[in-house]
Amino acid sequence: MDDKTAHLADQLRRNPAMLKSLMQSQDGQMLMQMLTQGDRGASLQRAVQSAARGDTTAITQMVSQIMQSPSGAELVERINKAVQK
Repeated sequence: MDDKTAHLADQLRRNPAMLKSLMQSQDGQMLMQMLTQGDRGASLQRAVQSAARGDTTAITQMVSQIMQSPSGAELVERINKAVQK
């Protein structure tokens, strides 16, 4: 995960209202679809549980994988911009 994405994750962790707003947005819904496709969210659930215990490796890998596609990278960039407003 690059520094910009790590900063975004930190902002969202500290601001539940911002996170809720993001998750209700079209881009947030698209991100959730990308993160949960294939196994109905089981991998995401495990990654979030690990992150809550302080191990962000799995969630970082998931976001990095999404960002490898042009559409995923564009989505994360739009989310970064929206959060910074």
